[in-house]
This record gives sequence, C-alpha cells and structure tokens, in this order.
Amino acid sequence: MPQNQPSAPVWGLRSDITPSFGARLVQEGCRLHFLPDRASLRGDFTAEQLHSLDITFPQFVKQLESALKSGALDPHQSRRYSTILNGLTCEADTNGSHGYVYLTIYPAE
Repeated sequence: MPQNQPSAPVWGLRSDITPSFGARLVQEGCRLHFLPDRASLRGDFTAEQLHSLDITFPQFVKQLESALKSGALDPHQSRRYSTILNGLTCEADTNGSHGYVYLTIYPAE
C-alpha cells in the first residue's frame, strides 16, 4: 500500500503560473515582515530571473506597505493588488486575514 508523502507547503496566493515565488508576509500595522520559512518557489526560474527577484522583492514589499497605508490592500477584506517592476509581476491580497499578506511573484509577459 503506497504511503502518503507530505508535500511541501505552497505559500502565497495559489497560482497556476510557473515559475513563481509565493510568500505569506506578517502584517504589523502598515509594516510587513518576511519569514523565509513561509515562502516557496514553484517551477524553474532562470539565474537572471532569480537575480531580478532578489533585487526587486524589497521594492515590492515597500509598495505593498504603501498599498496598506492607502487602503488599496485591506486587512479586513479580500482585494487583489497587482504591480509590475523590473519584468516581474506581484499579485497580493490579505484574503481578509487580519494579519497576513499573501503574494505571488512571477515573470511579466
């Protein structure tokens, strides 16, 4: 009888797009905190795409913090927020979670 193998958790917004990077950020007021153990890569990024992700991720976090301040992202309501930087698309939503922002980042087309 085959045993069920635990699968690695998929963090962030569920997305059929690969490659993608997903994460669940902890929200503290209008500040966001990244926890590496709440993030995952899906699919294969090129070395260039990974480099761009490393450079662009902090910029996305700053934009998401601004979106929380402006109300474009609402901790009490699910509302998708999207932005594009350096050839990468970031989609984020609180999913009405009162403390988390879920995001998926993938190459822009």
